[in-house]
Amino acid sequence: MTLHVLNTGFFKLDGGAMFGVVPKTIWQKTNPSDALNMCSWAMRCLLIEDENRLILIDTGIGDKQSEKFFAHYYLFGQDTLHGNLEKLGFHADDITDVLLTHLHFDHCGGAIAWNKNKDGYRTVFKNARYWSSSSHWQCAIQPNSREKASFLSENILPIQESGQLTFIARKENFTHQAFPNIDIRFVDGHTDSMMIPQISYKGKTIVFMADLLPSVGHIPLPYVMGYDTRPLITLAEKGEFLKEAADKKFILFFEHDSQYECCTLQNTEKGVRLKEAFSLQEIL
Repeated sequence: MTLHVLNTGFFKLDGGAMFGVVPKTIWQKTNPSDALNMCSWAMRCLLIEDENRLILIDTGIGDKQSEKFFAHYYLFGQDTLHGNLEKLGFHADDITDVLLTHLHFDHCGGAIAWNKNKDGYRTVFKNARYWSSSSHWQCAIQPNSREKASFLSENILPIQESGQLTFIARKENFTHQAFPNIDIRFVDGHTDSMMIPQISYKGKTIVFMADLLPSVGHIPLPYVMGYDTRPLITLAEKGEFLKEAADKKFILFFEHDSQYECCTLQNTEKGVRLKEAFSLQEIL
């Protein structure tokens, strides 16, 4: 198995929304904001070579939305999904599987693009299976009022219309379906049935955190995003995960931390805290 980090660019979100009830005087110590109270966040994906499979976890925001839409998120940086795939010697057509942790636009927007005439949409990875879960899919195509702005039909419906959509069956908290070296942890606090991939790699467990833990700054238990639909469930899920991650020495891979790719955790008198932060390359 070979792992590759795929940076797809950066965007900005309101710091207050990203840290919920935690005051700015506290969260700005780890995530400084600009004059508009906006903090910078990565959209970092992971590419996994495993025998005859090339698995992409999440796809970034894509490029098909309007300028008005993108203006809300202050996109910046030179990285692109396809540019970094090319640097690794790959093409979109080489991807065999696209595992979408959830269907919010910053995680799945790059999965779908305009067609040649810009009168419809196409799947970007035409030879891949697109993986979601049936319960999350239903949540996304019939969104509640709180999440409606994050579930964009043009990012979602074309996947099913293409015939490339496959559901991972949820069995309690974990399933081993589809990926021999990847377990899936399901969590429900951020959105219904978000998938957290846990990758077995050379005796280590690398966990793709998606939006369960957006950044190093979110490690303390009360630091829960205002975007989470069920924050009390997030607290329970996060608490359980942090304890397990510290005890079992998991390596956390961050999708959104603009500075750190990975970290490990440790138990302290104040609870689970950061032990060490590093790049993925340092441990491969």
